[in-house]
Amino acid sequence: MDRATVSNPDYAGAVDYALNRLRTELPPELIYHNPMHTEGDVLPAAVRLARLSNLAEPDLHLLEVAAAFHDLGQIRAVLWHELIGAGIMSDVLPRYGFGPEEIERVTGMILATELPQTPLNEEQALLCDADLDSLGREDFFATSKALWQERKACGIDIPRQTWLETQFRFIKDHQYFTPAARALRDEGKRRNIELLERLIRGETVQEISFD
Repeated sequence: MDRATVSNPDYAGAVDYALNRLRTELPPELIYHNPMHTEGDVLPAAVRLARLSNLAEPDLHLLEVAAAFHDLGQIRAVLWHELIGAGIMSDVLPRYGFGPEEIERVTGMILATELPQTPLNEEQALLCDADLDSLGREDFFATSKALWQERKACGIDIPRQTWLETQFRFIKDHQYFTPAARALRDEGKRRNIELLERLIRGETVQEISFD
């Protein structure tokens, strides 16, 4: 039987497909948007937030697929990678038993993560919040530094002070969309804003290495 005719989508197979391509095809200069950003960060964050939000199991699995594919477009280009990734996904998912409605929903979730984020429903909001989960975590400065180094590796050399100020404005203006993310990460985000302010003022923060 053709996989496209299978009534039950192969969620795990679709996730594995995306993760395997990320592991083997992402450019090495993507220090932040590396395979672990998806596999070890966004994907588990999406599952965690979905469970805290009591998302139904089939919807959670579809969210996992969207999380796995959300940065896959970066195997081809950094700019517009959400649109590219959605295109790859729409070509691939029929092989794993996904129908047009599921593909449309996954497309919406992926495209919503483009900055500035524009979620239109709960599942899109959950993926957006998972994608920026690190803003409220203790490893925020490690991930921010990795993104800063990635920009430099891609030819965009931003002075340290400018980067810190840009990150400060971004995180200060940012708001999580879902109650689960706000409850889980808002306090940590406030702490990271305070630490950013100290770094911008030129203070030495013992637990942070940002050079």
